[in-house]
Amino acid sequence: MRQVNSPPACRRYSSLIRHATDTIAAMRSLLHTISTIRNTLSLPARLTPAARKERRSDRRGLPDLDPGPAAVIDACTAWLGAAQDHSASADGGVARDYSLLTGWSSSYPETTGYIIPTMIAMAQHTGDAALHARARRMLDWCLAIQFEHGGFQGGKIDSTPRVAVTFNTGQVLLGLAAGVTAYGASYGSALHRAASWLRDSQDADGCWRQHPTPFAQAGEKAYETHVAWGLFEAERAAPGHGYGAAGLRQVDWALGKQQPNGWFASNCLDNPALPLSHTIGYALRGLLEAHRFSARTDLLDAALRTGSSIANAVAADGYLPGRLGPEFLPGADYACLTGSAQNAHCLLLLYQLTGERRYLDAARRLNRYVRRTVAIDGPAHLRGGVKGSFPVDGDYGSWSYLNWAAKFCIDANLLELEIHDA
Repeated sequence: MRQVNSPPACRRYSSLIRHATDTIAAMRSLLHTISTIRNTLSLPARLTPAARKERRSDRRGLPDLDPGPAAVIDACTAWLGAAQDHSASADGGVARDYSLLTGWSSSYPETTGYIIPTMIAMAQHTGDAALHARARRMLDWCLAIQFEHGGFQGGKIDSTPRVAVTFNTGQVLLGLAAGVTAYGASYGSALHRAASWLRDSQDADGCWRQHPTPFAQAGEKAYETHVAWGLFEAERAAPGHGYGAAGLRQVDWALGKQQPNGWFASNCLDNPALPLSHTIGYALRGLLEAHRFSARTDLLDAALRTGSSIANAVAADGYLPGRLGPEFLPGADYACLTGSAQNAHCLLLLYQLTGERRYLDAARRLNRYVRRTVAIDGPAHLRGGVKGSFPVDGDYGSWSYLNWAAKFCIDANLLELEIHDA
């Protein structure tokens, strides 16, 4: 058979593809080396036996076993119950985390706030009255710690300084709105105070600048679209007060931070040049909820830009780098499991909105990756817990199982099951 030579353009194209692949591999190798050096230098003076064991296990690689959505949902829900029962502040809130170095932490208002809708959803899904009781305890605690002006503090309940923070208030607002919808007007006053405080503290361009968190790098935050979502839910629960309009003003401001490929500037807790997949997930979910609230097609288009780039960044095994640069190339050599679960949920929502299979496939890969890191047996403080990073010594939530990681894991897997059963 006569050999056919490739045209020069094809050969150049193949060479470019090989070069790009080699460059990405080299970047990953460099990131791994830097991370190893960093982690070695910052390693706690004395790791506990449990921390050493988990690090050894993670270094062997991702477990083969996928427990499946139903088993992981049940285990994560039970873990959140344990986090509420074992909070070091013993107040009805949910412990921020279980650390392999220091044990259970005190309660965390921000994430307790948005765990409430998940707990209510699980109570309705299972018919378990005990889960409703847990949600009510969380709600009552939020009411007890609300500032008189309506805001909620940043950090854990025992963190200092104790000041009202925009982002944290928006997350608790999600819980208050769910509480009003599920349990009635007893949570209405707290909802109005929180939503009014957010509406009235917003700058004219839609950005919130007056009440930043003292626990993150200073500066504007595009991911406060997730605060706007709280206002959309407040508008649904108590319409007619301008809450939804304020949320849309923020989202329109955030769109000015979005690049043509969907990447957002000013969108990280600590490194805007390499935002966490977690804060990218926050920004994307806020866009989706703005579209669902307003039916504006430009907001769906914006969500599709970000979602498509995220889907393209998901590896065949479901790995999503914990940080992503402006071209959605890897900025870390670990997975931020919270961000993986959040983005899985967002991609499932995009699948529901568009019917495009690529979003469903990428979301399933992300969910499966996270599920493979979750133990469904063993001690209660680990069973159903979701680590901040995989491996456990990655720089997001190092050595810890985070309550919001478990919450987002439940949400994403519940939606995956709903789509499968539809």
